[in-house]
Amino acid sequence: MPGAPPTLATVVSTDWQSDLRRRGYRLTPQRQLVLEAVDKLEHSTPEDILAEVRRTAGSVNISTVYRTLELLEELGLVSHAHLGHGAPTYHLADRHDHMHLVCRDCTTVIEADIALAADFTDRLREKFGFDTDMKHFAIFGRCRDCAERAADGNTAEDTEGDADESAGGSGS
Repeated sequence: MPGAPPTLATVVSTDWQSDLRRRGYRLTPQRQLVLEAVDKLEHSTPEDILAEVRRTAGSVNISTVYRTLELLEELGLVSHAHLGHGAPTYHLADRHDHMHLVCRDCTTVIEADIALAADFTDRLREKFGFDTDMKHFAIFGRCRDCAERAADGNTAEDTEGDADESAGGSGS
């Protein structure tokens, strides 16, 4: 719309277009759709990205998504991490460097600043001469909400079992 203020998507797309042009590439419709899907979905697999892209362009296939992600990663526009078994997940690379905290129960991914692991990475460097790439680092565990649900669930199960016994149990 002429005269309409640019939306966030327009501003971001323009940046992608400039980034790609500087590197000698065009922002093709497929590349733009993949970038928009990665931006919208944050930590998503190629299959998730394909499903999002197909909402707009039904003819795009999984190989196009994989090739596009590979190119966009080579160009530094997207980054991937392995957040469990299966396909890697992708997110925009221009976000702050972060490590991933992955809940094994609900699969939520929490981005944590890599500065939190500075002591750990310093010790790895000192002891092993190992320089870490924390952008691909994932720690698996249980998020606060799931931990609280599990604690409440254990209490609820214990209480429920006691209630059954005090009520005489089932009529078996």
